[in-house]
Amino acid sequence: MHLPNGKNTAIDFRETAPLAAFSKMYLDTLGNFLPELSQRGWTSSGVPGTVAGLVYALNKYGTMRLRDVIQPAIDLAENGFILSEKMAHSINYYHEDFLKIESSRKIFTNGGKKFIEGDLFIQKDLANTLRLIRDGGEDNFYKGEIAVKFIDQSNRHGGFFTLKDLAGYEVVEREPLVGYYRGYEIISMPPPSSGGICLVEALNVLEKYPLSKEIHNSSSYIHLLAEVMKHVYADRSEHMGDPLFYNVPVDFLLSEKRTDEIINQIGPYALSSDKIKPGVIPLHREKEETTHFSVADESGNAVSTTYTINGGYGNKIVVDGLGFLLNNEMDDFSAKPGTPNQFGLIGSAANSIQPMKRMLSSMTPTIILEGENPYMVIGSPGGSTIITSVLQSILNVIDFKMTINEAIASPKIHHQWLPDRIEYEENTLSDTVLEELVSLGYNLKKVSSLGRLEGILIDKKTNLLRGSSDPRGFGKAAGW
Repeated sequence: MHLPNGKNTAIDFRETAPLAAFSKMYLDTLGNFLPELSQRGWTSSGVPGTVAGLVYALNKYGTMRLRDVIQPAIDLAENGFILSEKMAHSINYYHEDFLKIESSRKIFTNGGKKFIEGDLFIQKDLANTLRLIRDGGEDNFYKGEIAVKFIDQSNRHGGFFTLKDLAGYEVVEREPLVGYYRGYEIISMPPPSSGGICLVEALNVLEKYPLSKEIHNSSSYIHLLAEVMKHVYADRSEHMGDPLFYNVPVDFLLSEKRTDEIINQIGPYALSSDKIKPGVIPLHREKEETTHFSVADESGNAVSTTYTINGGYGNKIVVDGLGFLLNNEMDDFSAKPGTPNQFGLIGSAANSIQPMKRMLSSMTPTIILEGENPYMVIGSPGGSTIITSVLQSILNVIDFKMTINEAIASPKIHHQWLPDRIEYEENTLSDTVLEELVSLGYNLKKVSSLGRLEGILIDKKTNLLRGSSDPRGFGKAAGW
């Protein structure tokens, strides 16, 4: 968040592990990882923070009352909205999962059948829950009527939550992660998000190269991006976690020394991931159902917000009578160091499970300043691909002089160290470029899409704000 008085701040409302959590909670007696426990069912959920975080931001920095800002959401849940083709497909993708859980079946199936474009989607239980928050504030969610119903169901289904977990949840306001790139100031999210560090670490390396002389998405450009991405994600796996529990070496990762180490390992051919080790101080894929919004106004306020329930529709469980889905955020911990989570991301002891600890994320909400003024507000869902999607959008604007629409819609690539492959969007790279990448030693995987960015570009001279919502997703740019 950037304020007109020049203040930059980061509001952390990441989920936490419940008090009953312990490091080996998802391992069997032989020490084998049991992904069904960390990804499905009530055992997979972290203590939710979204309600606390949004209310905190409104109370401290907002200008409107909670009852006024929440009412449109209540009306939308109560009266419903017409499903687009994309939204119907998104829900139907998990149709078989929703059928298995009665509370979810009632809301996320159409009487047991799949939804189709044009259906009216209504969430009356959610509307009632939002009314309780409207009338009683966040305390109703964390200590009141909602909390009691929530914990009663958790107890009946073998969850780890207690009323003490909910009542003890705290939002943390942090100093944002700050970096610089070609004269612009980069403001992004600090740990326990890995996004800000990874973004700035990558930009530190790429600033040493004359990218504007490259042909966009040529094999040489993609080669450079992929090599940088591999090193950054290797560092992510080793060094990042909740700073309250682990001393994240931010200064080292963003140092000139680390930048030079990475540059010295970038050669004319692909460096195998098994030869890349995380920087030493003297990964199945992450789901993409995160939510992001970017906001800017005429007064100079800018907000970039990313939040998530982790997997697609969380763990697919709707809390009966309350209408909201449970997250499966506990899978974002490193349940067994060296073993990939549901997203293919590898973790270390830095991200091990501990009570009240915040799990690592890839969220990369970012604001770029030109002088003292907001220039770009950007972020994305996309799990492990968030970092690389935001990175490429920034490069597209600053180095390749694209409009915000072009920067966001432009084809993206992704490499996360492990698995050792470049992912690219289908029908975007020419056969020649693909052949050249193979000749450089890369493994390639075609995917349907990468990222779903939401961005704003601000013209300092005219104060004109241009917003763009990624055509890959469900979002929309709006101004008033």
